Amino acid sequence: MFSKIYKTHNFFTFYFLLFTFYLVTACASLVEKSGQALDGSAFEEKTIAVYRTGKNDPAGAPPGGGVEIRQVQNRDSEHSVVIMLNNFPSMKIRGSLPDEQGEFTIVSLDYLGGSPQGWNEYRLDISGQGNLVLGETTALLSINGHVEIGHISHGRIRRHDTRITGSEAVTSLQGRHERLLSIAEWMNTREDAPADLMRKDFEHYWKPILFPELVSKRQKPNGWQQENDQWVTAENIRWNTGYTERVFPEELWPIRNSGTMLRDWEEALEWMYNEYEWERIIERFTQETVLNKARR
Repeated sequence: MFSKIYKTHNFFTFYFLLFTFYLVTACASLVEKSGQALDGSAFEEKTIAVYRTGKNDPAGAPPGGGVEIRQVQNRDSEHSVVIMLNNFPSMKIRGSLPDEQGEFTIVSLDYLGGSPQGWNEYRLDISGQGNLVLGETTALLSINGHVEIGHISHGRIRRHDTRITGSEAVTSLQGRHERLLSIAEWMNTREDAPADLMRKDFEHYWKPILFPELVSKRQKPNGWQQENDQWVTAENIRWNTGYTERVFPEELWPIRNSGTMLRDWEEALEWMYNEYEWERIIERFTQETVLNKARR
């Protein structure tokens, strides 16, 4: 009898511990989901109203397969608006609440993107002007031309088991931002640069051009390797420096030949994609976009 009681006790103890472990793990995942650290930042804002376009990209609407605007309120009862695009889920554009004339100011871009290596999270200071009318059933949005890009003011990084915060994270993220801006600018100056790509198409198109050393023979660009090419090893990969000099502008040579461009690609592909399409997103927002108020 005592043997049965002992076994029953061990049975319930085992499953109690298993349930406790699952509960703790689930709670930790929930709290830290999408890079949100244990600072309560995921719960600081209350959504007041939501406006959306259709999921399909209508003629004249910004690229992204649909736009969503949220009117939010923080703990200090301050209101702002957050603009999101369905096909660019890693970024949110934040602006002031519009005044009575519908004028509002764009103030920042929040980015959160992950990879198998970890995630990057930052707030980028930007500035621009626009018009936004939040009605009872619809909203009208347009942005007045150019949006000025500033600097990263806050950021956090996770690389495998290492977490980087504070000024060290901001410095690292700012350096990556400047590199990605340079790469995106070069991409968009190429005559063969396609526009309005989906992210998977962006990866499929640009990887063979950026890194022919890493793709199959049939994917490599024609003439990527020539007889007198020199090679250098970095990040355990032999880079064709001759190809680098023939294809890339001089300021990108050390970035590619050192393997830094590859690290940016592997750790921040979504970010690179956003930079590549950024000007087209803003340009199309210059046309008025109509959104419908969603039921809550």
